[in-house]
Amino acid sequence: MADLPLAAVGCAFIGAVMFAVSAVAQQRAAADVPEGDALLARLIRNPRWWAGMVGDAGGFGFQVAALALGSVLIVQPILVTALVFALPLAAHYSGRRVTAGMWAQAGALSIALAVFLVIGNPTEGHIDAPWHHWLGPLILLCVLIAAGIGIALVVKAPTMQALLLGTAAGLLFGISSALTEHVTHLFAHGPVAVLTNWETYTLVATGLIGLYLQQRAYQVGPLSASFPAFTVAEPIGAAFIGITVLDERLRSGPIGTGLVLLAVAVMCVEAVRLARAQAVEKPAPGEESELPDAKPADASPER
Repeated sequence: MADLPLAAVGCAFIGAVMFAVSAVAQQRAAADVPEGDALLARLIRNPRWWAGMVGDAGGFGFQVAALALGSVLIVQPILVTALVFALPLAAHYSGRRVTAGMWAQAGALSIALAVFLVIGNPTEGHIDAPWHHWLGPLILLCVLIAAGIGIALVVKAPTMQALLLGTAAGLLFGISSALTEHVTHLFAHGPVAVLTNWETYTLVATGLIGLYLQQRAYQVGPLSASFPAFTVAEPIGAAFIGITVLDERLRSGPIGTGLVLLAVAVMCVEAVRLARAQAVEKPAPGEESELPDAKPADASPER
């Protein structure tokens, strides 16, 4: 535990709070855009969406600070707690109540995260792995992302579309997160180093495409499908890069590794259950007409 960079943990938690705030604001704005309308053209005229973007920028800033202080395997799982922080925010804006079951799921997710960090005690890896080490993992992730987008274009179910687009966006942000620490170090060597490295352009491209897919997921389907998929896919993508490319490792024996894997499974399951529980929880009596998600069944609900 003494080896755990507490400053990195603190920055990651602050980033998770800001990401939670921005997700609620952005989804409410994106769900207002009718299907078929120009999504980005409508969003840039929406103050609520810009407020969410400010939250995203702040969260990214703290994420960069956390990655500068600790490894990808430490920082990215903490960002899953954005779902926990989104719980009271969603309740406040929708007029819904937070049930004991929701708090129990949030508690299980938090305990699983603590087990991962304390028992796994991830090591820091390299930040400047050669490009050929990146090639195979990046191709595999890009194939998965392309498959998810392709299926989302074919299926008609809004929930499945939101889940697939949210997953694709999360994997793209996972790639950009894994590249962030190296790109920030390039700035110490001047603008030429930044502009002549492929990592810079890959970071920008994955971030922008991921942002667009995230907003599309918010538009086409319920947040209960897109947000948990996005929140869980991002650390999975980043951890995959951290282990296969950046040589990050867990410092645990066979029993400890088994507990860490169990904790990861619990985090994924409880993240999805928590978000879905927020989606189905009934509002207080008399508040249905005031809620933004009081729409026909086939409309995209808001929070």
